Amino acid sequence: MTKQYPEGTDRRGFLRGAGLLGAGLVGTAAAAAAATPAAARERRGGYLWLAGDHHLHSRYSNDAMYRIDDQAVRAIAGGLDWIAVTDHGNKPFAAHSIAPRHEDLAAARDRHGDDLLVFGGLEWNIPAGEHTTLMMAPGDGEAEVLQEFVNAYDANVVGARDGTPENEALAIEALAHLEAAVEDGRLADALVLPNHPARKGIDSPAELRAWQDATPGIVIGFEGAPGHQAAGLPAPGMARGRGLYDSNPGGHSFPGYPAESYRTWGGFDWMTATVGGVWDSLLAEGRKWWITTTSDGHQGCGDWVRNPVDPLDQTGYDTIPYNDAGDTFESTGVYPPPVGTGRPVAEYSSFPPGAYNRTWVGATDFSHRAVMDAMRAGRMWVCFGDLVAGLDMRLRVKGRGGSRHRAGLGGTLDVRPGTDVELVLAIDLADRVNYAGLLPRLARVDVIAGKVTGPAADPNTMTAPGTRVVHSWDVGDETGSIELVHTFTVESGMYVRVRGTDGKRSQPGYLGTEIDPLGPAPDVPGEVDPWEDLWFYTNPIFASTD
Repeated sequence: MTKQYPEGTDRRGFLRGAGLLGAGLVGTAAAAAAATPAAARERRGGYLWLAGDHHLHSRYSNDAMYRIDDQAVRAIAGGLDWIAVTDHGNKPFAAHSIAPRHEDLAAARDRHGDDLLVFGGLEWNIPAGEHTTLMMAPGDGEAEVLQEFVNAYDANVVGARDGTPENEALAIEALAHLEAAVEDGRLADALVLPNHPARKGIDSPAELRAWQDATPGIVIGFEGAPGHQAAGLPAPGMARGRGLYDSNPGGHSFPGYPAESYRTWGGFDWMTATVGGVWDSLLAEGRKWWITTTSDGHQGCGDWVRNPVDPLDQTGYDTIPYNDAGDTFESTGVYPPPVGTGRPVAEYSSFPPGAYNRTWVGATDFSHRAVMDAMRAGRMWVCFGDLVAGLDMRLRVKGRGGSRHRAGLGGTLDVRPGTDVELVLAIDLADRVNYAGLLPRLARVDVIAGKVTGPAADPNTMTAPGTRVVHSWDVGDETGSIELVHTFTVESGMYVRVRGTDGKRSQPGYLGTEIDPLGPAPDVPGEVDPWEDLWFYTNPIFASTD
């Protein structure tokens, strides 16, 4: 990796100044990136590729601080095209926050609409489960539907955290309520994606399947790589687990998850990072189950923070007054900006929006509905630290042209058994420094393929035995743009997905060398610099012989 630092600093000193101890909006590379007007954004493969983040918090969360407009400005400076503000569901939020937050969302859309698509939503405490993104399209009924939804279905509001059959049924009822709100036009659109799914082990494989079975157009996948990646920065950083994945099984955890699942692997959730693991077990059923990555942005590294609450539980609220009138978050559902509060500075765990985690979506145009349609279709790939600048992936029948004989991310290519197909991957390699002041260099690209075998007999199935790494390219000496082609024969239903790495931390995958010879390594809390372990992952393309 070619490393470039501002004059007079070393790498660690620069990280401290730009991200670890500074409270500025973004680091050098991101701050230098001007917002690109919607009309000037480039198309690739017929789509407008837009970078975004569906998991951000504002001062309407009991453990965050930024105004919604602040997050919008930070996102634009970080090179993002869309964001979703997903504040925590809890009693103060339900009682006080939704109406004023809706006004702030509308103001941010009016101010930044040419540069940034701003979605509203909720980090929903799904009954019997953990946290999920509820992402909502703007519309007249947005605030009204959210208010009734939080009042009736947020687990922290209605006391439905325990994994009882009644609470599991309430989760399904809640999803059906969302679907009905979209169908009857009260809500323009809605998506649900479980966040950091393995962090506490609460969301069982059976629950993931049940949620999508209930509303396949609403539940479209999960957060394949969590935010809070700055938590992994070694001392003087937080020196915790990347993504705050440093806990152990608790009373609500699914007992089938191994100890290894409570840590990230190369910064990715264990369900995603394990070739042949939970994610692949869902894809092997033929499910359209997609992955994303987010910043989970609350405070930034070294920003002002509030009275400490448990960010994993959200059952405590700040009861220390923030003004002379004695207002608290519990009594108002909102914090003022963190200026002149007299609070101590403490380290937190999120990089700014766009600085590290990016989800790229292939949209038909620059609009809220186009972004949500692209996400639902699976036209997405995710990247850490700007490891690559652009990507396009296609599956095509060898020797045949025309749209009938090719498919892109999230799509399905229909072929006869025995057909030779080509996976074509076009990658624009990084050509400028990232937020940390480093010029990333892609070292290896892996092709992962699996068979589609139909619905699992056991809803808690966690493996896909037919999935493995089938090809790799060493690309460390390449520059500019590259095209990689892998040819294979389709004998029955299957899918193919791709990942890439800077190659600095690899080991045999969790399920063994024969399945994954050089996968991501588990992240030991406090010992892994996230900037020295960069990956990208694509969503799959399916091939069908039916």
